[in-house]
Amino acid sequence: MKQNIYDDPDFFSGYSAMPRSVGGLEQAGEWHELRAMLPTFANQTVLDLGCGFGWHCRYAETQGARRVIGIDLSEKMLARAAQINGGENIEYRLGAIEDIGFPAQSFDIVLSSLALHYVRDLDATFKMVFDVLKPQGAFVFSIEHPVFTALEKQDWYYGKDGKVLHWPLDNYQQEGERHSNWMADDVVKYHRTVSSIVNGVIDAGFAIEQLAEPKADAALIAQRPDMANENRRPIFLMVAARKP
Repeated sequence: MKQNIYDDPDFFSGYSAMPRSVGGLEQAGEWHELRAMLPTFANQTVLDLGCGFGWHCRYAETQGARRVIGIDLSEKMLARAAQINGGENIEYRLGAIEDIGFPAQSFDIVLSSLALHYVRDLDATFKMVFDVLKPQGAFVFSIEHPVFTALEKQDWYYGKDGKVLHWPLDNYQQEGERHSNWMADDVVKYHRTVSSIVNGVIDAGFAIEQLAEPKADAALIAQRPDMANENRRPIFLMVAARKP
């Protein structure tokens, strides 16, 4: 059974209040780098895995995508997506990333933003994405960085005065299930090393075009000084790949 923490009322309330949930892509610290990694959307068919509130779906449509399908396991997320990021060429569907079941070569572009760390069998998912992409199709995704997921606590180490001292790192090589407490108790994520993620993409048949460990946008830090610490350790890993 796939965990659907986003339909938990307390979790959904907390997530909905996050700046990126309210302000969209421009309030996401990594967006300036992710946007540069995206392919051209004009007249393309697009699949967004773990689409959340649909911000990337709407962006794809505004850039000329012919058809956009957003998949998410959360009914609450999809309802909000339809409300704030609906569009004539956008369709939202309820389902798990692992179970999408589209025919081979259905899409020109597959996106996934900060969802794949919830997937147990990531290698199988990469192969599934490879199958549903057309030849020369693009696969671009972001995932929580392994430096961030290695420890279940996922928090800074603080001094006695409450000041941030450093980001702790341990058990990096021990891959597998992690139980964090991000806005709710017992949020299940999966930790993998950088090499496991990258080699999984390669083994699925993709050619990797670009990797990024994005820094928070300087202009956004100026607006929200609390984000300055985000550049002290990597929080996301982003990959742009293509099906030969």
